[in-house]
Amino acid sequence: MATVSSNLNAAEGSSLSIRRLLLLGFQGSGKTSTLNTILSQEKNPPDDSQTDQLHWVDILTWRLLIVDTPGWKLETEDTTDKTDSAENQQSIVDRCSPGPHALLLVVPIGVPFTDHHWQGLWARVRALGAGIWRHTMVLFTCADQLPQDMGVEEFIVDGGAALQRLVERCGCRYHALDNTLSDKSAQVAELLQKVEEMVQENQGWFFEMVWPSLGFGDEETDDEKEEDRGTEVERTAAMFRSPPRELRVLLVGWRGAGKSSAGNLLLGCRVFESGCPTEVSVRRQALVAGRRLTVVDTPGWDWFSVQRTPSNIRREIKLGAGLLHPGPHALLLVIPVVSTLTPKKRQALKSHLEMFGEEACQHTLVLFSCGDWLYGTSIEDHIQRDGGELLKLMQHCWNCYHVLDCTKANKDKSQVTELLRKIEEMVAENGQKPFLPVKLNQELDEEETSGRCILQ
Repeated sequence: MATVSSNLNAAEGSSLSIRRLLLLGFQGSGKTSTLNTILSQEKNPPDDSQTDQLHWVDILTWRLLIVDTPGWKLETEDTTDKTDSAENQQSIVDRCSPGPHALLLVVPIGVPFTDHHWQGLWARVRALGAGIWRHTMVLFTCADQLPQDMGVEEFIVDGGAALQRLVERCGCRYHALDNTLSDKSAQVAELLQKVEEMVQENQGWFFEMVWPSLGFGDEETDDEKEEDRGTEVERTAAMFRSPPRELRVLLVGWRGAGKSSAGNLLLGCRVFESGCPTEVSVRRQALVAGRRLTVVDTPGWDWFSVQRTPSNIRREIKLGAGLLHPGPHALLLVIPVVSTLTPKKRQALKSHLEMFGEEACQHTLVLFSCGDWLYGTSIEDHIQRDGGELLKLMQHCWNCYHVLDCTKANKDKSQVTELLRKIEEMVAENGQKPFLPVKLNQELDEEETSGRCILQ
């Protein structure tokens, strides 16, 4: 029986927290590319302690021990292979001592994940000991091979029962890496943030692996206990038809509309600078109501015309969408309740939204800020008596809207929960697909994103 121990101590002589990561997967899954992607973010140059399979690196607030492993063979191995592999695995266990905080199961996008893959992977991981799945995350590689109109969540749904079963067994923890991007900092930072959240969910405990095997022993497969297949598949499929575990939203709107304040209210903490103009798109994250919520705040556009919005601001706003790879689930169009909407202003809003493509309106929710200025009037009455322009805007955005009152931020958490529910309903109405402004992404120069993504 495997046991777990607690170790949250920082590295000796350093304020960085130690985290040990173990990469596992089949041959050709992309473990080496993943390792190189993580190492590319290293603060300090490599030293003589690095080996082909074991790497100490300093990234952001963590000192990481990353242990690569030989790829598993999908086919049944003969006795010699078992012996050699067992010796290699024993060495890896020793190097990762006293145990990993996270096991990253590397699965390539573009290669069907079959029931045969699931059986081989499950047998190997399960042999590590009880409780191993609480420390395990699926790491999808080759994200560049996703179809342009498909997000990771949809890929999991379309990937079949075996893939859905794997993601569910890992507690719906997953991350996708595109190792072809020139700037990989945002992807690596988000991956490490997810690892840290998993560590905290496990109360800081790592997993102490017990020899004799990493899946090469002769234990029973215990299929009877594992395979309540019909019920499990139904439950998994239902889970992935429900709202995604991750939500990505882009805040857009006029200058001074209250986008930064709205972002702070959504994330439950002051992470955006409010009260002053936003100059560049900024990305922040937090766990909110059981969802990983990613919010990008953008510079404000002109009130009266898209042509009067400077080209560098328009590009910066588009760049904000690029920070939500593979794309935002929703555009939140922030409008102050106190604003009067004229035909010219409404047309300006429509023209600015069209920067994201003709289908942007289907993924837009009008977010009214300064809800305290309603003074008890319902938002529906406010829309009706605005003179018709708000009604036209609501129709353009498929009648998706919500009100936020920042004065109730500490007292009424339900307004944020209700907003997330509305976003999830909009995602469902759009066939579970996130908004993927493909042409927009193609226009962006990847080098422009360097240094823009700052995670909380």
